[in-house]
Amino acid sequence: MSDATTLEPTTTVTAYLRPIDGDGLATFAAKGKANPGSRGTNKVHTVMEGQYRSLSYVGNHAPVVVDEPLHLFGEDTAPAPGEIVLSGLGGCIAVGVTAVATWKGVKLSKLEVFLEGDIGNPAAWGAGGALEKTPPEMGFQAIRVKVLVEGDAPREVLDEIVQHANFYSPVANSMRNPIPFEISMA
Repeated sequence: MSDATTLEPTTTVTAYLRPIDGDGLATFAAKGKANPGSRGTNKVHTVMEGQYRSLSYVGNHAPVVVDEPLHLFGEDTAPAPGEIVLSGLGGCIAVGVTAVATWKGVKLSKLEVFLEGDIGNPAAWGAGGALEKTPPEMGFQAIRVKVLVEGDAPREVLDEIVQHANFYSPVANSMRNPIPFEISMA
């Protein structure tokens, strides 16, 4: 007697990321098309606690805590300012990839953004360090971003989505391009 084993067909189940409101996105896009000069304003109120630890209040959210690492005389209780900037860039790129994927009808199952930024502070924040430094020599000198994205589209389409999101990212473009900047006493 032969032992006949029946093989059950296998099914692959893909879990997709929570989608955004595609109709709302289309309405928002139509407003931008009708008024390409429209602008919003982001507002943040930062309060210093002591040493280098600060709390930045944004709307009704819990404060964003910023600190410096021990080797820069902070307490290392929270990310450093440059890390927060990279966090904003990563978030903006992730939002853009999600929006462009939705616009193109692509469902995403995974989206992760890995960021590295080369930054130095030889001027010691202007407190007696390398005083011959000029503004272009300070701050981020290079930023590298890697996007891990998976979905129901071929790799070439996913790459087009990432590149399109990068091109239109408000935060990436703020970092790539000089912008008017003013500071004054309150």
